Order: sequence, then structure tokens, then C-alpha cells
Amino acid sequence: MDFAPDESQRAIADLAAQVLRAPGTDDARTTQALAGPAGYDEALWKSMAQAGLLALALPEDLGGDGFGALAVNAVLREVGRQTLPLPALATLALGVLPTVALGTPSQHQLLAGVADGAILTAALRGIPARRDGSGLVLDGAAADVPFAAQADRILIPTEHGVAVVGANAPGVSLVRTPTSTGSPADTVRCESTRVDEADVLAGDPAVLQRFAVAGAAAVADGVIAAAVELTAEHLRTRKQFGKPLATFQAVAQQIADVYVVARTMNLAATSTCWRLDAGLDADDDADVAAYWLAAELPKALQICHHLHGGLGVDITYPLHRYYSQAKDLARLVGGAASRLDAIGVRCSSN
Repeated sequence: MDFAPDESQRAIADLAAQVLRAPGTDDARTTQALAGPAGYDEALWKSMAQAGLLALALPEDLGGDGFGALAVNAVLREVGRQTLPLPALATLALGVLPTVALGTPSQHQLLAGVADGAILTAALRGIPARRDGSGLVLDGAAADVPFAAQADRILIPTEHGVAVVGANAPGVSLVRTPTSTGSPADTVRCESTRVDEADVLAGDPAVLQRFAVAGAAAVADGVIAAAVELTAEHLRTRKQFGKPLATFQAVAQQIADVYVVARTMNLAATSTCWRLDAGLDADDDADVAAYWLAAELPKALQICHHLHGGLGVDITYPLHRYYSQAKDLARLVGGAASRLDAIGVRCSSN
């Protein structure tokens, strides 16, 4: 088992870094993008499309490269490092990867437009559905669907497969829900919403959950890596009693604990993506990645805040964006208690 990135993955990571670290991707631009009508950085999203980053996991007959979760991991990790308001996690991990895995060749046409910037997303909590003729009828609601109002299509897990609906489809309504970062999210309500069989991805809806966790873990990997670098630089340059903060034993122990969280997050994210690409059972790895994200990532960011002192809570300093992103990711995967319960159920059933 070799988790070292290959040449193509390194090239993808370098390209993503080049695009996402463009001048102007700072707090001011983030605030402006969130306040705009789109709710995300449209110019940067277009740049990602033009660079081919949105087509990496698309089938080749749609102009894509046919890569899998590890390639998407490389992009999402850089998105996490920059904590920018972009629908990358929603589109690539919640939309493209599950559709490719579950859909038929004809259903892959649902992905047409993604390479040019079309947005996809998914609900991670299922909505009840019943069969009706040659399709499904959905009645229920799913909360915290990222970028639902901006999406061309929303994937919704049901007991009969994953239904793909439009945000403006008959019977679909959206209610904006708050997030820590300010990025758009909605509760999606379906009232007698009909979905034709051609728009239902057959197979186990848990596949959607696995890719969602893998994507969230990749973003979390980037978030904590960037926070560690920011905090380490602060400790190296900030002095107390004439000495750099990094030379104090208690401080060194705390940043070492955060580093352990960062390396474990990287391993959990990479292992989950690797197993998904290899066609192996990734449930154990995904459960561990989700629990580590929900339980340890927010606590590690709290330590980073503590080590920064008052500077850490200054909204003009980037650390607050990492902490907010960590909280949103933890909520997306269901929170620490629910993820621990999932691990417990898995252990007791083996």
C-alpha cells in the first residue's frame, strides 16, 4: 500500500495551487464573494473550469480525464488550504464522483456542463420516496445541502436509489440555513416531487456517503495543514521574554499535538480515497476519517487559536476562516457523536 502521490497527482496539486493561490484570494475577496448574488467566487470558479480542474473525474466521452477520488483529493486539499467560497466539494465529491460510480453511461450525461462550471450538490440525509409508475415520488426534507440554490442538479439518496432533481423542479423548495463560513446551504424540501427512472441512479446510496466523506476529509486535510503552517510561523516569529514562543516547552507540546492531528487527517483522507479508487471496501476508513474530522479537527483549531492569543480571533487574520470551515465540515459529516456511533455499530457487527 503506497500512498505517495504519483506524477499526475503531483501535477494536479501543483496546478490547483497555482490557480487557487492567485493574487486577491484573501479575506476581502472572500467577503465580497459571499455577499454577492452568486454566494461564491464566480471568477475563481471559472478559472478552475478553464484550467481543467473540474473535468478531472468526468468520463472521457464528456471531455474529462477519467480520474478518481485521489485526483479530486488533490484539488480539494488545496481548496481547504485557501478556505475559499467555492462549490468544489459539493460539485466534485458530492456530485461528480457518485454519479460516475452509480450512473449508467447514458446517465453520465447528467454531468454535461460541469467542465464549464455547472454546479452539482447532494443531500447526505435521505428523503422518503415511493415508486410510482416509471419513477419515484419524493416527500420529505434534507437539511444542510451545500450550494443547493446555486446547483443545476441535486443528488438525493432514497431507499430506491439516488434521485437526481433540479433545484427548480416542481415540488422542490429551498430554505436557507446558516453556516459558520457564510457559504450557501439550504434545507431541500420535496412535496410530491416526481423523478423519472432515467434520473434515478441505481445501486447503494451509501456510495454517495463514502465519496462525500472522502471529499470532506480532503478539504479538512488542507484546512489543518494550512492552520499548522500559519501557527508554526507565528510561534517562530513572536517573542515573549526575549525568546520565540516556539522555544517554550508547553507551546511546543501543544503545536506537536496539532501536528499529529494534521498528519492523521492526511492519512485518513488519503487512505479512504485510495481504497475507493482501488475498488476496495472503504467503509472502515471513511468512518475513521469522518470521526477524526468531527472530533479532532475543531479541537486542533481551538489550540491554534489559543497559541495565537488575541490575534487568533481577529477577523482580519485568516485563522478564523480555518476554524469556521472546520465547524462546517464537522456538521456536514454529522458531528462527532453520530460518527462515533457509526464506528460502534460497525465494530459490534463484525
